[in-house]
Amino acid sequence: MRWIDTHVHLDAPDFDADRSTLRQRARDAGVVHCVVPAVERSNFDTVRLLAHAQGDSYCLGIHPLYVAGAQDADLQALDAALGTHAADPRLVALGEIGLDYFVPALCTSPLRERQEALYRQQLKLARQHGLPVVLHVRKSADRVLKHLREVAGPHGRWQGIAHAFNGSQAQAAEFIKLGLKLGFGGAVTFERALQLRHLAKTLPLDALVLETDAPDIPPHWLYTTAAQRSAGQPQGRNTPAELPRIAQCIADLRGMPEHVLAAALMHNSLQALPRLGALLV
Repeated sequence: MRWIDTHVHLDAPDFDADRSTLRQRARDAGVVHCVVPAVERSNFDTVRLLAHAQGDSYCLGIHPLYVAGAQDADLQALDAALGTHAADPRLVALGEIGLDYFVPALCTSPLRERQEALYRQQLKLARQHGLPVVLHVRKSADRVLKHLREVAGPHGRWQGIAHAFNGSQAQAAEFIKLGLKLGFGGAVTFERALQLRHLAKTLPLDALVLETDAPDIPPHWLYTTAAQRSAGQPQGRNTPAELPRIAQCIADLRGMPEHVLAAALMHNSLQALPRLGALLV
């Protein structure tokens, strides 16, 4: 079976000591491709070079958690980079962009307005450059949807992924209606995540893609509580090699063979990020 990790921060410092080794370990587990999103201007070149070195792909964008340090010149630099690398087959989307209303500072002025303006401007760049979007949607699904609809215009649609989706059934339906896929990862492996597991079980199969968001969002078998960490037990490190086991959890929830799920998720990933097709021949 072949898997695509549609969202993994392989450039993270957590992987500096053994990046090539862990990527090979994931490849050995069947993870044939990873999509590495940028988060700010300073790592545009980093993710591009890493994707080329590892045979993977990348996205360019400014993450909402980096809004406080983002300047208008960074948006201009993003526009320029998208133009410079327009012919690069490994540039597959504009991302990671979106809105975050989980972090308190981002929920109040001036950062609330700033992140919305930056998100909207990046949606317009995605339209201008003809790229899918990889969306950060944390406690913000309705506002993310609002801007998607407004920028696309009447009857407009998008390609891309609502990454680490954790909204309601109704919100999921709205993202799907706009043409987007929904990313599921380690959070779905927790038995207490009842709503998320219900979505993974009941949403249309053609709406799902798989991700790890490594090193973030570890699956339950890697997770340690704050109390355990304070007692000296380390948090397990999430890597793309965990993807097949996460997929097995989703297959079990849906009551379907893993190989059938694998084929469907591969198809869905290529629909969300069409440039992947030429990279997987």
